[in-house]
Amino acid sequence: MFISLAVVLLVTASGTLASYLYDEGAPFAARLCAGACTGIAVFGLFGFVIASFLGLTPLTITLALLLVVFSALLVLTNQDRRTLVQYDLRLTGRAVRRGYLKPSGPQFGYIVFYAVAAAVLWQTFQRAMIEAPEGIFTGVRNNFGDLPFHLSVITSFAFGNNFPPDDPTFAGVRFTYPFLTDFISAMFVRCGASLRQSMFLENFVVGLAFVGLLHRWALVLLRDKLAAILTPIIVFLSGGFGWIFLWNELRKQNTGGLMSVLRSLPPSFTVIPESTWRWGNAVSTLLVPQRGFLLGLPLAVIVFTQWWLSEKEEEQELKGELDHRGKGGVKGKGKKSRQRKEAEIDPQPAAHLRSCFSSVPLSVRRMIAAGLVAGLLPLVHAHSFVVVMVVGGCLALLQRRWRDWITFAVVASLIALPQMWWSTHDSAVAAEKFFAWEFGWDHGQENVVWFWLKNTGLFIPLTVAAILWRRDDRPLVSRRLLIFFLPFTLCFLVPNVLKMAPWIWDNIKVLFYWWLASAPLVALLLARLWRQGGVQRPIAVGLLVCVTLAGALDVAAIVLRSNRDEVFNADGVRFGELIKQQTPSRALVVHAPVHNHPVFLTGRRSLMGYPGHVWTHGLEFAPREAEIKRVYAGAPDARAILEKYDVDYVVVSPLERNLMTVNEQFFSNFKPAGEVGGYRLYQIAKP
Repeated sequence: MFISLAVVLLVTASGTLASYLYDEGAPFAARLCAGACTGIAVFGLFGFVIASFLGLTPLTITLALLLVVFSALLVLTNQDRRTLVQYDLRLTGRAVRRGYLKPSGPQFGYIVFYAVAAAVLWQTFQRAMIEAPEGIFTGVRNNFGDLPFHLSVITSFAFGNNFPPDDPTFAGVRFTYPFLTDFISAMFVRCGASLRQSMFLENFVVGLAFVGLLHRWALVLLRDKLAAILTPIIVFLSGGFGWIFLWNELRKQNTGGLMSVLRSLPPSFTVIPESTWRWGNAVSTLLVPQRGFLLGLPLAVIVFTQWWLSEKEEEQELKGELDHRGKGGVKGKGKKSRQRKEAEIDPQPAAHLRSCFSSVPLSVRRMIAAGLVAGLLPLVHAHSFVVVMVVGGCLALLQRRWRDWITFAVVASLIALPQMWWSTHDSAVAAEKFFAWEFGWDHGQENVVWFWLKNTGLFIPLTVAAILWRRDDRPLVSRRLLIFFLPFTLCFLVPNVLKMAPWIWDNIKVLFYWWLASAPLVALLLARLWRQGGVQRPIAVGLLVCVTLAGALDVAAIVLRSNRDEVFNADGVRFGELIKQQTPSRALVVHAPVHNHPVFLTGRRSLMGYPGHVWTHGLEFAPREAEIKRVYAGAPDARAILEKYDVDYVVVSPLERNLMTVNEQFFSNFKPAGEVGGYRLYQIAKP
């Protein structure tokens, strides 16, 4: 665990140093947040490329780490940047000491906000996977199906030498699911962390960095400190009108008080099984169970931030050109004024706060950085990559800053296209399963308007109100901000008419970007109402509670409840260890097609895992599932099927007996390779 933590600190420091190449004027805390996400992602990508040739060995991890660290250290070869880094460190140190010894009102507010966010995320990710003598559990109900899948991916890299990667739930098929987040956890496992530690460390660091990145993005978008704080709250506590069910819970709990009610909350007030409540809370349904999304979202926010700042920088460059021609005032006025302000803060580093690459415009450097980060996304989270490129293309048409947008597209393509080609060539995925016309997302038979109103509450009306708000003939949402926001509406419109994954609910991976982009507008409206004072203040608070209460209840159910769902029992965990000890790393194992089989703890190849996972990957699983059932039934062609797939081992356990007919006489013909409790492993003799 300590080695993994040291690696995270090193790659975070490297990503932070790299930010000095493009993100001028960024607060040091924002650099740390961006550095954590980009450093971890680059470390994972370098590691995967090297591991594809050398395997996942200590040498691979060392080489990947050295590449990341030495690449970032090049930043310090420039004297100006070294001085700027030292200045930022001194300034940050002073701010930390001042905040600790004598905090001002805003500083105290920020401390409380981030302390609460860190505590909630810590407890949430701690409960994502719970290890106990009785087995492995999860305290996040929506993680019950996803946890075994992610463990199967992590162990396939860490223990199964899965290079080039096969789908760990469907052996012999190229793995096209974005796996980089799980590969990074596998690297931590190889550094000595346990499975639980490897996921928690990555999840917590990236999750907390995401809070900071949202805060910074909203601040540069809105220039409103209150709205910037409200934005991550609205994003993380996403939900609709599901909080109305709280009253039923309060009526049930006549005694015990509020804490008793909170500790016995239902698992979810946003996604309710067998109903049309489908808009899941960001934390409980996206960030915890869908680990690729957890890293994809903050990377995308880094890109969005640089897009916005790049446009501002280009406007300043154009203004400078006009000044130079005598059409806009004194030459260099804006830049000199900015330098004077910097000198007032600290005269010594003022000269070093200027651009270190005067020959490359800052707007272009921002777009280069945005392209590099966007290029990391295909193996992290494919839906995020599609969103970033489509929204970017629309913004390019609206803004017509051709130099900057062409730069972004070229850089992003250079990084992303090799990953996309590698992922898609020789793929067994049936592309036609991903796309089809389907109106209204996951509304079932319910009226679409009512479906969206109850699932997102007042969020859509508040977004519209923010756009239409006028006071003294001045709009709340500026024209520039409105143009920036408009392409994100496609993230709502397109998933409402087009199915973009075999399972329609997965459209939320695109839909959520609409919520993400709308949240700053809603936050700005609430902040404006608050500042008007009087009756508007309780209205603002009431609206914020209405938008976030359902999501807050979902998060509270994770943090405060002691309930946990068993994923692997104790015998299953011990059986997984037996398989790792008794079988080669690339052994092919046949077992029941269930989501939580102990084989997924071993890294060994699985002939077929849970059909629900295989189906969402766009693979045809029915023939193989039927063959597995014939093997366990001891059908006449059972041996031929085992030979067809070159199977090494077969598991017979309560999971197989509960799901299928098991011909015990047939398996008595094979050599026993080990047994734990009711779990037996048989070795299949090769002809």
